[in-house]
Amino acid sequence: MQKDLINNIRLVILDVDGVLTDGSINISGTGEMYKTFFVRDGLGIKFLQDAGIQVAICTGRTSKIVEERAKELGITLVMQGEKDKREGFARICMLAGVTADQVAYMGDDIPDLCLFPLVGFACAPRNASPIVLDKVHWVSSFDGGKGAVREMAELILTTQNKFKDAVKKRFNYEI
Repeated sequence: MQKDLINNIRLVILDVDGVLTDGSINISGTGEMYKTFFVRDGLGIKFLQDAGIQVAICTGRTSKIVEERAKELGITLVMQGEKDKREGFARICMLAGVTADQVAYMGDDIPDLCLFPLVGFACAPRNASPIVLDKVHWVSSFDGGKGAVREMAELILTTQNKFKDAVKKRFNYEI
């Protein structure tokens, strides 16, 4: 059953805090905010893109940091400040030209619950809220911001028989 869900995926949408980051927000004495992103998750995103799977961000917070990371990764579908993520999700699907069942979504907390019943493949990092872990199709063996996105990317691409080609395209060698 899970293989059928994954084979249909054409778009991956990611939450930020707790998924692309470990959920920590560091604030300096002058009010400057910092977030840490894991390079392996970024490479997983590039592998998805290299295989023709679109990647988007849908987050409840608004941050220049997210804009910068998205730009660095070539993610153009970015919806920030989405208190009701269903609205951002609908816009992303429309812009990407996909149906909800063609979407994999990774979230980690209560604001993400509204999207899990809508998507084709609902995912969460290992350290997601317990209520989230009970609502998803798949749970990563990694924490958010520590490889969960990469593991999901490899699962999708391996299931779709695209992982080896994505690696070859990016690095020009066979694995």
